[in-house]
Amino acid sequence: MDEQKTVIGKRRSAAAIESSAAYQTRRQEISQAAIRVFNRLGYTGASLSAVAADMGIDRATLYYYFSSKEQLFDEVVRAVLEENNQFARKIADGPASPASKMRELVSALMVSYAANYPMLFIYIREDLNHVSDKRSTWSIRMRELNKDIQQSVIDIIEQGFADGSFRQIGSAKIVAYGILGMLNWSHRWYRPERPEASEDIGRTFAEMVLAGLEAPATP
Repeated sequence: MDEQKTVIGKRRSAAAIESSAAYQTRRQEISQAAIRVFNRLGYTGASLSAVAADMGIDRATLYYYFSSKEQLFDEVVRAVLEENNQFARKIADGPASPASKMRELVSALMVSYAANYPMLFIYIREDLNHVSDKRSTWSIRMRELNKDIQQSVIDIIEQGFADGSFRQIGSAKIVAYGILGMLNWSHRWYRPERPEASEDIGRTFAEMVLAGLEAPATP
């Protein structure tokens, strides 16, 4: 066992001195394979061995990059949420109308949930206040990203309130909670094998939101 740990330790050290671009590219390839494996086998059935088999490499090679299934899961989810946060902020800060921004953001988030199924849906059920100490840093970062994405939704709503295109039906924060709650609840019923495409679901959700928010056109 000690010898195995020594070998793994050397491999991790070797990985650390690889060029950053090559190292990150390989991690991304592994992450994409992990999404396929988690999709096919579920969280419980997935393993580093299954990810290695999907990529056609030996499991020991993965230890250059990830030490466990849990670390791989956390890394994939973090990367996806950071990407979601980036596009949410870009949409909120863009020049489009509040209605167009809301339509684009709701649709994009639903597409992301589906594209990264079941990773994000597993994450949604995670209680970030009760993770193991080893995952505390990850948990803090996830809560930050959740708040940032939520803030982008709030900002779009407040923009609509300010220009009169949205009805002020309540606080922007509560409205944002409702929108994100609707999206998150899809984890209870969404399955990629069903006929409903994520794009169609996203558009439907967006139109439902806007039907409640948009102010009637003035004659």
